[in-house]
Amino acid sequence: MSRSSPPPLLYADTASSADLLYFGRVEVHDPFIAFGAGRKKITLQSALEFGRVKKTGGFDVVLPLEEWQARARQRFGPKAAVPEVIASVARHYGLRTFRVPANFPAALYLRLTKLGLKFVFPDGLLFPEREIKSKWEADCIREGNRLCSLGFAAAEKILHTARIKGRTLVHRGKVLTSEVLRFELETAIREQGGDPRDTIVAGGDQACDPHERGSGPLRPHELIIIDIFPRVLKTGYHGDMTRTYLKGRPREVQRRLVATVREAQQRATKAIKAGVDGRAVHAACTECFAAAGYETKRTKHGAVGFIHGTGHGLGLAVHDPGRMSPTVAYPLKKGSVMTVEPGLYYPGLGGCRWEDVVWVTATGSQPLSKHPHVWEIR
Repeated sequence: MSRSSPPPLLYADTASSADLLYFGRVEVHDPFIAFGAGRKKITLQSALEFGRVKKTGGFDVVLPLEEWQARARQRFGPKAAVPEVIASVARHYGLRTFRVPANFPAALYLRLTKLGLKFVFPDGLLFPEREIKSKWEADCIREGNRLCSLGFAAAEKILHTARIKGRTLVHRGKVLTSEVLRFELETAIREQGGDPRDTIVAGGDQACDPHERGSGPLRPHELIIIDIFPRVLKTGYHGDMTRTYLKGRPREVQRRLVATVREAQQRATKAIKAGVDGRAVHAACTECFAAAGYETKRTKHGAVGFIHGTGHGLGLAVHDPGRMSPTVAYPLKKGSVMTVEPGLYYPGLGGCRWEDVVWVTATGSQPLSKHPHVWEIR
């Protein structure tokens, strides 16, 4: 923690706050108090969590919450709650000013202000160092992507064995749906220690909405996008990969679409290195698409073409700090981890997205994901 800025103060649970998980390196499912004092990381924990957090967490000091609740009631009266506990412990450590994240609870902020504490909202990240990943963190993300690969393998096995019957795919005597394929691939990931949520398995025109999870029957001869972003239960870090598939016989226009998106991804990956503006990486994709004749535009039914950014940071959050998009100036930093995920989406033709993950270096990048880009399944 920097001595040039006020110490951090957080009140949240680790499921909703990647900053808090980064700060304390331990999962706690209910909101709790954590703050810095000098070079120490301090937290208050109830009897329920005290022992576990002290044994497995990254805090230097774990204080008993019940003791500090009693102190707060002595000072502020029987109705003393979280704000008064924070005010009491801050006074004990001689702290008057904290820096807090942008999503710090508004009601808590107002009550603490009335109790005399002051706050600074950082211009950027609460922990700027969170953006740069260590080798250990990169390995954690690589493990998340290994889980993605397991999920793709499970999906591919089902698509290989599925039979085409008219306009449906049949698996084990039943119509193959997005829900069935999602369940099977997520089960494979859970068996290996992952927590996959909101996995996208979308076919046909559903895949033309990039964040549509997908539902109903999967059709033969249509493009299917599978986007998996599991959390590794042991570490809290995520993987994030996307593959596109087609069961049956693709049309030439589908082959050309898929090949062009893959070429754009390769161009973007080659453009990545420390110091390069993320907008330039995104431009590598848009130039590839434009040269191939793929137009991006808004229609009365929605946008078509390349309708999202090229990539984002990845770590304790699926969307960690860092962007490669047309609107955000973001110089890539050595040690940051970025997804590379261009896509094209045209209702009637379908959608395609390839997504992999890289660790940015001074001269380029290192891959943190690995799975074949084989999409035609007969």
